[in-house]
Amino acid sequence: MPVRIAMVAGEASGDLLAAHLIGALKRELPDAQFFGIGGPKMQREGFDAWWPSETLAVRGYAEVLRHYREITGIRSRLISRLCSEKPDVFIGVDAPDFNLKVERKLKARGIPAIHYVSPSIWAWRGGRIHGIGRAVSRMLAMFPFEPEIYERESIPVSYVGHPLADVLPVESVREAARERLDLSGDQRIFALLPGSRQSELQYMGRLFIETAKLLHERFPDALFLVPLISRETRQQFEAALWDAGAQELPVRMLFGHAQDALAASDCALVASGTATLEAALLKTPHAIAYRMSPWSWRLMKRMRYQPWVGLPNIMARRFLVPEFLQDEATPENLAQALGNLLLDAQVRSRLAQAFADIHRTLRQGTAEKAAAAILPYLRQAA
Repeated sequence: MPVRIAMVAGEASGDLLAAHLIGALKRELPDAQFFGIGGPKMQREGFDAWWPSETLAVRGYAEVLRHYREITGIRSRLISRLCSEKPDVFIGVDAPDFNLKVERKLKARGIPAIHYVSPSIWAWRGGRIHGIGRAVSRMLAMFPFEPEIYERESIPVSYVGHPLADVLPVESVREAARERLDLSGDQRIFALLPGSRQSELQYMGRLFIETAKLLHERFPDALFLVPLISRETRQQFEAALWDAGAQELPVRMLFGHAQDALAASDCALVASGTATLEAALLKTPHAIAYRMSPWSWRLMKRMRYQPWVGLPNIMARRFLVPEFLQDEATPENLAQALGNLLLDAQVRSRLAQAFADIHRTLRQGTAEKAAAAILPYLRQAA
């Protein structure tokens, strides 16, 4: 009987991580079956999506509350079905608010529960570690400073690195990316990544456009690349362009291709999240901006443990990349920071070296390491 593996990935970044892991597990277990909640990349690896990952792609307290009944209903039905199906292992990929509750229920039923991507307990809500210990059979940690936190609480943990560091080259690929996008080698190019969720574009679409307008005044030859992951987010951004009176702004929207856009660009404006790590691994100078509902921001601000939100800064333990959050995220501040980055060759050189150091630290053969940590649980089940 083939091994049966349940998984839940709740957004675009989790879809990518889970797809890599499925590929690594299938190399060891070619007949393994994968099912649960996932996205298109997982489905291309043979994953049976009972619900699409977009269903869970909601961020911020206010936004979650609006979708609370729908999300809890899906979780309840998922738990019931998994308890009936009895998979050999459950792997929750990120989405801790959703997955840890599922993991706790399944672990209590004797189903091994692996959590892939440590919640940011080092950044805020550190008390969650006690609930994590009750929920997981093993934590798979992506960053080198995380295992010690779990080991202190006797929670099984494995450091696996980050898969983006494996798939992206350490050296710059700017020229190749420009060729793929049919861009001039000497044109000034900015990438704008206002987020993958519709809720993020609600708060940052207009902000990023107003920033681009200021940059275009300063750099009239500049082109702005805007990678968006869905028809809905593209329509949302187009509407924001009209609202801002920016129809003539030299914007090129892309379906996906975020990594190409980042790699091809001289500078980028990036919403906080995994995209900040992608920008660093692609050696692209960038600034980080994030806005959310005022209520969500007040709660988050009180519970933060450290001054950084961007992953490159957290890895470096300093403000390697400028961050502008909530009220500080104004078009004037962002345009000034990006203009400075574009024109300061010395800063750009130092950033490239720091980004390369981060890259080498995270390059661990992540999918294979994660699969190796999971296989013992599958062999026990067999």
